[in-house]
Parts: sequence; C-alpha cells; structure tokens
Amino acid sequence: MTLLRVKDLVVEFTNRHGTLRALDHVSFDIAPGEILGVVGESGAGKSLTGAAIIGLLEPPGKVANGEILLDGLRFDNLPPDEMRKIRGRRIGAIFQDPLTSLNPLYSVGRQLTETILTHLPVSPAEARTRAIQLLKDTGIPAAEERIDHYPHQFSGGMRQRVVIALALAAEPQLIVADEPTTALDVSIQAQIISLLKNICKQRGAAVMLITHDMGVIAETCDRVAVLYAGRVAEIGPVHEVIHQPAHPYTRGLMACIPDMSQDRERLHQIDGAMPRLNAIPTGCAYNPRCPDAIERCYQQRPDLIDAGATRAACWLHQKNS
Repeated sequence: MTLLRVKDLVVEFTNRHGTLRALDHVSFDIAPGEILGVVGESGAGKSLTGAAIIGLLEPPGKVANGEILLDGLRFDNLPPDEMRKIRGRRIGAIFQDPLTSLNPLYSVGRQLTETILTHLPVSPAEARTRAIQLLKDTGIPAAEERIDHYPHQFSGGMRQRVVIALALAAEPQLIVADEPTTALDVSIQAQIISLLKNICKQRGAAVMLITHDMGVIAETCDRVAVLYAGRVAEIGPVHEVIHQPAHPYTRGLMACIPDMSQDRERLHQIDGAMPRLNAIPTGCAYNPRCPDAIERCYQQRPDLIDAGATRAACWLHQKNS
C-alpha cells in the first residue's frame, strides 16, 4: 500500500536567461507509517522536493511535469485554497530553524489552537486541551504553564519540540521534516530524532526526513533515497544502501563518514562539486566526478535499475545490456 507517490516530478525555474531544471523526473513512494530518508549534498534538490510536496515552491519555481498523489488523490495541481486544506491537515511540515517557523508575536498555545481549530471540528476549549496534550507528548515539561509562553522563552531544542507538536496538531498522514536537527547541538539532535520516530510510530504518520546526516538516516529511516543534481541516484532499504551501496556517488558519501576503527592521515572526499543547473553534463550527471565512469555514462542518462537489494541509476549494473 502506498500513501505518497511522487511520479516523474520535474521542477523548473524560468528566468530571463531561459529555463533551469532543478528536479529532473524524480520518482519515489512512501508507505503508511514508513520513514523515508532523503540525502545528498547541498544543491541536490532535497528541500526542493519537500517544498514541491507541501505546495510551497517559491516563484518562479513551478512543477512543470509529473504527479504527486496522496492516498491516490493527485494534489499538486490543486488551486491554493484547496491545497491549504491538505497542507496542515493531511501533510505536516517541520523546517530547519524553529525560530523562523514560529510567529514571535503569538504564544505557542495560540499557534497550536489556531492550527487545530482551522483543520479539526472542535471547540476552542477542546483545542486548548489538545494543544496541552501535544506539548506533553513532545516532551515539554509543565505544559499547562508553558502553553502561554512565547517562542523566545523556549530553548532551541524545546522550540523544535513545539514545531513538531504544531506539525502533528491536525493529525496528518505524512510529515515532511526538512533537516529538523540542523540548528541543534548533537545531544538535542538525538532526542528530537528519537521523539519524531516514536511519536510518528504511535500516531501512524509517515515521514519524509530530509537531511545531510547519514548517521541520522541510519538511526531513523526504513528506506533512503540518495539525490544528486535533481535526480534519484539510488533508493532502497537503509541497511543495504549504507552497507552495500550500489551507486558510486552513494559509495563516495559513505566513504566520507570517518571510521573510528581506522587510523587515517586524510579523510576521504569526493573530488569536484555538484554541477550548476545550467551546466548539467550529458548522460549521468555524476560522470565528471565518478571514478568508475564508462563510455555509456557520458552519452545516456541511466534510469533506476535493479542493483541487488537497492535500485541505482547507474550503467555499471547493465554493463552487458
């Protein structure tokens, strides 16, 4: 069963110099209750994929092709008023910086109750009771008093807990979490990831977790999609992608994680940089940086191919075809 289906998603930006393609036929599914990690370097298209799903693409960005379906209902082509009913109610969002996600002029209680009243048929008193319970569920002590406090009165970790409560307020089926731990220190990161994992499991919500951190992916996710230059390079179960990566880019990412059991003079790095949108190479976008590139890699773009336990967009798995 599939909750979210992204099918051949293309996102383009039009400017005076022409049209730039930021996402190029991205496809993946998320099952109910599943946590899908989306990982890649800066500029790979991770946050843009999340923004397209929740309908918050900034102009001149637009969905130029493809479909996004939730429970079989296509919603990427809905007018803004209809999309607003889905965003918040059926799809929640958690962003990088909790300070920019919360209104500094409203108490957290007002923001929570407003969200609940917008999307659920409850009275103001019931909405406040639900808001207090959400704060308790997300680990905020003395929730009955803290509900009337303002965002600046919370620490960074506590603010992110409030943002998670806000995302869960209308009991959504899917949560898009865009680097929810980036602005937090390591100990708080672990708490937030554990909270997100447990609370979504209890409520049966699926999560699309966007991050740079492979450690977070390994701890949290069921499956992982690796993005490169606006394309899915590899997708599969998290254990297989981490321990037996099939795409050279995924292997490079994994090699960049320091191994505490080995003494190295230099850390591994992937030479080169992500290509600019106006200079994406012909064939496989990774070919200028790939140590294993063959002639076909420079001529034809590979689609996702079965590569053992995962699927990878790499011609090395079709050498004889």
